[in-house]
Amino acid sequence: MTSEYIENYMLKLCDGMKDQYVINPRYLNDANLKRGLRNADGTGVLVGVTGVGSVQGYIVEDGIRVPKEGRLYYRGISMEDIVEAHRKDDTFGFEEVAYLLIAGKLPTVKQLQDFKEVLALARDLPKGFYEDMILNVPSRNIMNKLGRCVLALYSYDSDPDDISLQNMVKQSISLMARFPTIVAQAYATKRHHFDRKSLYIHNPKPELSVAENFLRMIREDKSYTKNEALLLDLMLMIQAEHGGGNNSTFVCRALSSTGTDTYSAISGAIGSLKGPLHGGANGKVMEMFGNIRENVKDWTDDEEIREYLRKIVRKEAGDGSGKIYGLGHAVYTVSDPRARLLRKYAVDVAEEKGFMAELNLLSKVEELGVPVLMKEKNLDMPVCANVDLYTGLIYRMLGIPEELCTPLFAVARISGWCAHRIEEVLTGGRLMRPAYRASMIRLPYVDINDRT
Repeated sequence: MTSEYIENYMLKLCDGMKDQYVINPRYLNDANLKRGLRNADGTGVLVGVTGVGSVQGYIVEDGIRVPKEGRLYYRGISMEDIVEAHRKDDTFGFEEVAYLLIAGKLPTVKQLQDFKEVLALARDLPKGFYEDMILNVPSRNIMNKLGRCVLALYSYDSDPDDISLQNMVKQSISLMARFPTIVAQAYATKRHHFDRKSLYIHNPKPELSVAENFLRMIREDKSYTKNEALLLDLMLMIQAEHGGGNNSTFVCRALSSTGTDTYSAISGAIGSLKGPLHGGANGKVMEMFGNIRENVKDWTDDEEIREYLRKIVRKEAGDGSGKIYGLGHAVYTVSDPRARLLRKYAVDVAEEKGFMAELNLLSKVEELGVPVLMKEKNLDMPVCANVDLYTGLIYRMLGIPEELCTPLFAVARISGWCAHRIEEVLTGGRLMRPAYRASMIRLPYVDINDRT
């Protein structure tokens, strides 16, 4: 059977099939229907309780959303306070964040050192894993490869289905340690196999932080500056956790509610994060930003920038979607604390790498784009820049290729996913099972010889 025959069959099969997937609007307009698990006012449907993370962007008074400055809390502690403490001391903080999320409290000096040592010991992949799972089966997409590798690790676990607390913690730490190694080696293999570049594999060093090791592993000369590593560490800290309602974490919790194994639950979260409406969103920002760079002649002219942003919103420029990518968020209204921190701490590397003009232009997109968007769309609720507005440019500044942006998001978020999985298994207590209303009409069964 040739591929041409299969392709022709698929074309015939799909002809008219779309009609079978049309839902009558009268069903979709039902007030009781929570499409996207959202209420009519845009707030999320409340489905559970978590002590892992809290995302705050508004308060509700008399049933009405009231905007407020965005705040993000890890185990009740302000994420911004954690970041600022480490920036003040010029230290790497992602490992402390990972410990906080998994263990539920801040570590002592000894506890953090022990945790780092265990992570370092767990970074190496099983014997033959790289050759069998990565090198010999290269993938153009690193997220797909990461998901496949996570599922494969099930086979290397002596008791993969054990959902006791001790075993889930052991599995979680193992995955947190191995994610950067898998991503870096999958990228090196993709680069060699599909891009026809030289293959180089650098193993992680036990004394280095996650951020330092990652830059070392993906660069041919293994070199990086302290400012670069600190900026990547900041990226990891701010993306480690974002409450139980973000799509990938919710997928992880939904899978965990079935009693399935850790590897299945985490691979599901990876598949969710890959989506362009979730973890892949910064790619759309960079596509839009490239368009702005090309079409705005004077990057210091506010009126020229403002007018081009109007054209984007009016679908006269950009990709025709009418969206200023990187502006707006499901929860944050006045501000996104993650975007605030990135804008603040990207300056050192931008100056070091010669990206200040682009960083200033992106800041102008935020400053001028918000009022343009609100006026053109007649919005009552404030919008703000979200984290995706700055992540793409920061990765470019760090020399990290676009195909690694979402995998790096996963490297950060695995700590949050694992904490939520453990919480769901220990406290959820119920299989997640939302309902879908049936919209079809009743039809008789027709004998196969009488069908047209």
